[in-house]
Amino acid sequence: MAGTLVILESPTKTKAVAKYLGEGYTVLSSEGHIRNLSTKGEFGLGVDIITFEPTYKIERGKKEKVKELKTAAKSADLVILATDPDREGEAIAYHLNEVLACKDKSRRVRFNEVTKDAVLEAFQYQTDIDMNLVKSQEARRILDRFIGFRLSKLLQKKIKSKSAGRVQSVALKLIVEREKEYQNFVPKEYWTVEGLYKKAVVKLVKYQNEKIELNNEAEVLKVKAALQKDYEVVDIKESERQRKSPNPHTTSTMLQEASSKLGFPSNKTSMIAQQLYEGIKVKDDLVGFITYPRTDSIRLSEKFVQDAFDYITINYGKEYLGEVKQPSRKKKNVQDAHEAIRPTDLTMTPDLAKEYLSRDQWRLYKIIYQRALASLMASAKLLGTTIILLNNDYEFRITGSVVIFEGFLKAVSLDDDEDLAKLPKLKIGQFINLNELYGIRHFTKPPSRYSEARLIKTLEEIGVGRPSTYAPIMKTLRDRGYIMIENKAIKATERGILTSDKLQEYFNDIINESYTSSIEETLDVISKGESEPKPLLKEFWERFEPRIENAMNLMEEIPVEKAGIICPECGNDLVYRYGKYGKFIACSGFPKCRYIHQTGPKFGTCPKCGIGEIILKFNKRNQRFKACTNYPDCDYTDSYKEEKPDDNGGDNIEEKNELYRINFLN
Repeated sequence: MAGTLVILESPTKTKAVAKYLGEGYTVLSSEGHIRNLSTKGEFGLGVDIITFEPTYKIERGKKEKVKELKTAAKSADLVILATDPDREGEAIAYHLNEVLACKDKSRRVRFNEVTKDAVLEAFQYQTDIDMNLVKSQEARRILDRFIGFRLSKLLQKKIKSKSAGRVQSVALKLIVEREKEYQNFVPKEYWTVEGLYKKAVVKLVKYQNEKIELNNEAEVLKVKAALQKDYEVVDIKESERQRKSPNPHTTSTMLQEASSKLGFPSNKTSMIAQQLYEGIKVKDDLVGFITYPRTDSIRLSEKFVQDAFDYITINYGKEYLGEVKQPSRKKKNVQDAHEAIRPTDLTMTPDLAKEYLSRDQWRLYKIIYQRALASLMASAKLLGTTIILLNNDYEFRITGSVVIFEGFLKAVSLDDDEDLAKLPKLKIGQFINLNELYGIRHFTKPPSRYSEARLIKTLEEIGVGRPSTYAPIMKTLRDRGYIMIENKAIKATERGILTSDKLQEYFNDIINESYTSSIEETLDVISKGESEPKPLLKEFWERFEPRIENAMNLMEEIPVEKAGIICPECGNDLVYRYGKYGKFIACSGFPKCRYIHQTGPKFGTCPKCGIGEIILKFNKRNQRFKACTNYPDCDYTDSYKEEKPDDNGGDNIEEKNELYRINFLN
């Protein structure tokens, strides 16, 4: 095969790229990594712990693929390594180059979007493999292997937990700390005085020009007794303010918005974003709808900016043009290797895209499209109004805003539209009567449990993890039974709390936010060629391994908890285990015996087969449904509506507030 061989990372892109390049090019895929660290050497690490040199092996199941690529590379005149434009992609290109032995005739190409113009332009800028990025990725992989193998083995032996990870365990620490705050929280009573004038909300804020706090019913009754019927308008303040347009999406903000607005778990968002990036069939062509979805940069290409400015001018007017966003210097460990996530073609509006995308693809594409366009639009201008009412030295306040110039709001709505409310026309010196006024009892709430969006934002803020790691972190924590998600809130399980507590007892100077962030910073320095990886690996190993040995000697081993039931299939003891859906009972003979004891609510005999019982199961989206225990012989299923647990972990205090309110107007 004479000509040029192009090797991509994903098979999905091969047809589109082959079509863009035309004759003389053969386009194949490596289907991800072709080799990984071996499991040879001390502790099966695949790393010499004296020299810190790694040993690699071909990935399981990749021998035929490697053979195919070797044959193609051998007969090609030129080999283009066009894997993804990040550290992982650079490492894949390096390993391909090594395994296929095509160093003398290989070049590296990177493109950020799967479009004809982007691909053809990228092929004009062929480079060498960036060995600094490769070294950084290799160092990260070795560190993860150290922790993944050594720490996981310790936890499995001592407390029967499944795994630990360099970033995963820090995320778990944050969740467990919040869970303990939540569980130990003691509610405190407080009252507010609120009402309505027409449709505007009125709130008591001061007494004799001092902020007022009401702690019990007696204090509220004192206020009620002091108030007169008429409220005087003593001041009206108007101020114009700007609401700046948002930044275009990074991986983190995309995951956050998809979680909060669409209800997507992070792994689902990542999967759909990858589909939009790799290409969707539009008529007879495969078209990439968005740029590379793993990024922490807010930079946009000059071409896209110009196209967007033209689009905004034509569709909205010149007054709607904004400014190009500049990266914040305050953010930790930001890499600017490629762009923010944006649409590849602004003329493919969400309305036009609806014809080609699935419902979920379209919903994600819409928020990416709107955010990218809005980021280059002018700030919105709002007129905020505050009306001050006075009644016997008690000061009440009415606040609201109206939009006087929409700016970027033409393209994307605010997250908090409710703060935009027209207020009644009033004059200073006017006396009014309120339509409603109540003293309302409240209780302080515990700090909210993390949502996926909030946790990802926190990890990004403290410099822990990378765009490609956020979704896998969440999936791993769920799969290991360390967390459960209820009504979008992340709840640490007993197993998760035990695991984190033990890690903090023995490894608190390693499994923490600051040290993990410092590792990320060092990896960034390595990626720029300003440092070598071996000092980092040596320092980490010499700090880490003695603690493993210490924990192996001192950590108490917790025996498997027996359920007191014999397995009906093999006669072994049934024991408690932990999985992604919490605690369950299974056979101690696993994996030879895979019997699982059904627990939880049961709903009687199956109406379809009359043999099995109806129990609760989970589908792939972590939703419960009713099913027959006689499956697969009986395929009966039914929906299950779960009663939502109260977010306060007990009585729903906020609902009870309606029972604890005092009407001031009767």
